[in-house]
Amino acid sequence: MDNKPYGILAEFNTVADVKRAAMAVGSAGYRHWDVFTPFPIHGMDSAMGLKSSKIGWFAFLGGAAGFALGMFMIWYMNQYNYPLLIGGKPLFSPVSAIPVSFELTILLAAVGSLLGMLFLNGLPRWYHPLLKNRRFKRATHDRFFIAIECRDPMFSEAGTRKLLESVGCQHIELVED
Repeated sequence: MDNKPYGILAEFNTVADVKRAAMAVGSAGYRHWDVFTPFPIHGMDSAMGLKSSKIGWFAFLGGAAGFALGMFMIWYMNQYNYPLLIGGKPLFSPVSAIPVSFELTILLAAVGSLLGMLFLNGLPRWYHPLLKNRRFKRATHDRFFIAIECRDPMFSEAGTRKLLESVGCQHIELVED
């Protein structure tokens, strides 16, 4: 069975090396690549040229929907389900709906964040070609990796290898799908 290539995996020993390599790969114009490290590295987002996350918008939309749902729910219940006139007070007051609306705002903002994160990350993902690579297991322990995918328009095996070798990687290998 002939497996098609997924991409090139480059291994680095230090934070400085992988950060320098990430800047080089990003400035070379690659778009389908990622960095894998055992811990977060300060400044890696800017080295990779990543933009701000859109998860905040999912949280905002969930929170706004929660607030509106809370207000509507209290208004509807007071107006139609249990219209109790007590002491001449109005059937609906926004002040009395604040606790319910606040709780629904928090709940739906959290749900929106979670669903937005899953959507933007393409999860759940049941298989990834890098996970069957023996060396890649050290990405959670003490090694740093850059994977450049074959589907990238800039990808050529020889050119990509040359770029990664020029930035000082310790090991390069072709990963099959």
